[in-house]
Amino acid sequence: MLAVIQVVLLALNIYWWIIIASAILSWLYAFNIINAGNAFVDAIGTFLYKATEPVYRRVRRFLPDLGGLDLSPLVVLLGIFFLQQLIIIYLAPAVMRAGI
Repeated sequence: MLAVIQVVLLALNIYWWIIIASAILSWLYAFNIINAGNAFVDAIGTFLYKATEPVYRRVRRFLPDLGGLDLSPLVVLLGIFFLQQLIIIYLAPAVMRAGI
C-alpha cells in the first residue's frame, strides 16, 4: 500500500510540473517569444493544453471573472500541495501503523 501512496505522490508531482510548464509556455506565447507556427512547439502546447484544460475548466467555474488574469493554475497548484500534504501527514503514517 505504501508503494501506491508513493506512485500517487509521484503522479501529483509530475502534474505539478506539467502545470508549471503550461504556465511558462502560455507566457512565452503571450509575449511572442516563441514561434507558435513551429510544429514541435505546437505539439508541446497541444499536449500541455489537453493535460491541464479539463482541470482548469472545473476550477474556473468557481472562480470569479478577473478579466485577463487566470488564477486557475494557482488554485490547482494549491490543491495539489494540499493533497500531497494530506497524504504525507495523515495517510502514509496510518498505512505504516496498520502494516498494510
